[in-house]
Amino acid sequence: MFDLRSLFRRDKSLQRSYHPQVTWAAKSLNTAASRTGVFLKKQIWIWPVVAAVLLATLGALVSRAVETTMKDSLQSQLQSLLSVETAMLENWANTHSTNAASIANSQSIRESIYELLEALAPAETDTQATNPEATRRRLNKQLGPMLASHNYVGYFLTDKSRRIVASTNEDLIGRQGIPEYEAALARALNGETTISPPFASVVMLNDETGRMRTGVPVMLVVAPVRNASFEIVAVLALRIRPELEFTRIMQLGRFGKTGETYAFDKSGLMVSNSRFDEDIILGGILPDREGARSILNVLLRDPGGNTLAGFRPKVRRSEQPLTKGIGAGITGSSGVDIEGYRDYRGIAVLGAWKWLPAYQLGVMVEIDRDEAYQPLAILEWTFRGLLGLLAISSLAIFLFTIRVAKLQREAQKAVIELKQLGQYTIEEKIGAGGMGVVYKGHHAMLRRPTAVKMLDVDKVNDGSIQRFEREVQITCQLNHPNTIAIYDYGRTPEGVFYYAMEYLDGIDLQTLVEKYGPQPEARVVDILLQVCGSLYEAHSLGLVHRDIKPANIMLNRRGAETDVVKVLDFGLVKAVDDAKQVGLTAAGSLTGTPLYMAPEAIQSPNSVDARSDLYAVGAVGYFLLTGHPVFEAETLLKLCQMHIDASPVPPSKRLGRTISAQLEKTILSLLEKMRTHRPQSARELALHLQQAATTGEWTIEAADSWWDCHQRGLPPASSAALSPPIATQSSYSHTIVTHPEG
Repeated sequence: MFDLRSLFRRDKSLQRSYHPQVTWAAKSLNTAASRTGVFLKKQIWIWPVVAAVLLATLGALVSRAVETTMKDSLQSQLQSLLSVETAMLENWANTHSTNAASIANSQSIRESIYELLEALAPAETDTQATNPEATRRRLNKQLGPMLASHNYVGYFLTDKSRRIVASTNEDLIGRQGIPEYEAALARALNGETTISPPFASVVMLNDETGRMRTGVPVMLVVAPVRNASFEIVAVLALRIRPELEFTRIMQLGRFGKTGETYAFDKSGLMVSNSRFDEDIILGGILPDREGARSILNVLLRDPGGNTLAGFRPKVRRSEQPLTKGIGAGITGSSGVDIEGYRDYRGIAVLGAWKWLPAYQLGVMVEIDRDEAYQPLAILEWTFRGLLGLLAISSLAIFLFTIRVAKLQREAQKAVIELKQLGQYTIEEKIGAGGMGVVYKGHHAMLRRPTAVKMLDVDKVNDGSIQRFEREVQITCQLNHPNTIAIYDYGRTPEGVFYYAMEYLDGIDLQTLVEKYGPQPEARVVDILLQVCGSLYEAHSLGLVHRDIKPANIMLNRRGAETDVVKVLDFGLVKAVDDAKQVGLTAAGSLTGTPLYMAPEAIQSPNSVDARSDLYAVGAVGYFLLTGHPVFEAETLLKLCQMHIDASPVPPSKRLGRTISAQLEKTILSLLEKMRTHRPQSARELALHLQQAATTGEWTIEAADSWWDCHQRGLPPASSAALSPPIATQSSYSHTIVTHPEG
């Protein structure tokens, strides 16, 4: 709380002059601060933050909705493409199965096969009916046009024991138990016409470059050959080049930039070509040699990281786990995964798979996760970009706000240096406190001396402005001659808050006792009566001062009158039964000066009333009579405890001499711990004081004589000094105010 005592004294340390510095910079600061005052007050920088929060929430909701919709759409697309691919593959396989069955059971082919089997059967005589070689040549001649018309690259014929009895490759004739053929032959001997998964050829065949070699990818279409009794007597196997039709069917499933469809067998081996042969060569998955193809050369296993980004696994390819889709597919199940898993390249993909038991192979449809969710990623990055822009905007506006606030403070200081506040010209600084500064000045037109109190530009905030305005509004309601008068209130274009009040050239009671010692009883009574008049008006309006103390009471010469009392500093005044006003001084806070604070003000600050002020009046009277506070202690805690439960020493005993019994009784009644035992109003207190034996003994002549004798020795001062009061035998004469702002 501000202490107004030094307002009425001149402190040489404060007598410095402020020379006006009228510069272009100062004018610019004034203009900038004036134009941005509203901007600062509204705190515009908060709105981009609010917008960012709302946008983030909206973005999360939209992103979730889009992600859900996109997942449903991707799942449907993958399953649809997988269905189309498997349908095309099944149609193609059925066509070849039909062709093979038709060829194997044509009359001419069957007759040649029967003849060949008969020729190779163990003979009962040493001569055979027919020559097997001649029969094979005839069979080759019969099958030639059929093979050519359906793009078959050869054939072989086995008997029931799976011994090859005829083939376009003579090296195969007579061979039996070739592992690559066993599965297909077994199914044919069971009566199925089927097609095998691709496998590496065991005989020399022309590859894509025309070079003869083994290991060329081939497929077999096998059909059983039956006799007249519909018994299976042989198996006809027709060779297919996978790259001619099978692989092309798989390649039709390529979509987007990374979508691909491929086939795999029971061992997890890719049996069609990959879309990314060049990439997997660079990743070390496919051998780097001329004509290298992924078909039959890529194990569909998870390397554990992105090989295209330089990752190299620590274990061999055969020891790595199968990819999620392949691992599920080879068990015979079908499924779809739209959350993502690593494929054979180590890249996160989405996939759908289906196992085709009739052909002992599976079909996989995959697309890179990044591409699949690219629209969602774009949406997320868009939101993030907007959030970033809003964050940058908020920061920029906040920094601009700080800069403008600094400019405003500089402009306010420049105004003070220019010594002009509206109609008031500033002359000198006469006091400063926790929140405000007081200057002596004069009105430009009226030319009368004025005390101008303004908010400290470095401590301005909404709370301080409200309390500052409230102090003015409350004090303006008081018209008693013993209450300091307020002339004006305003705010400059630069935002400097101030109010003007009467300038008092007198002495406060704290300084009076410190300088001249205990005062005569009659003068004390006269002073207290005037204080009662000021407080009675305030109490009648429902206001409690809450900080009555010697430093807030001044003796002055006003006009032709001497010893005129002025009660100052209504900044802590409390509006009784007004919760809003109480809140401005921080509900539950300890406000006042401990040396003059009533017990209830210490124990429950919000319960103070007019009788709390009267306790302080009694303490002031005690101080004026004795030259000492009512209680003195080494610590603040002990001092407060003494106000609560200690009995004061009677003034006469403190002085060592007798005083007016009525006056002493009145002073001690004011210092009662229970409010009900004190005078109940300032008017009642005045009546008690008037009954004192010394009432009326302090005459006008005595007052004039005192002022004439001591005027020259009094330090001039003003009505609104805010420096802390000087303690008398104690360090607890300062005002305590605890606000939320600290």
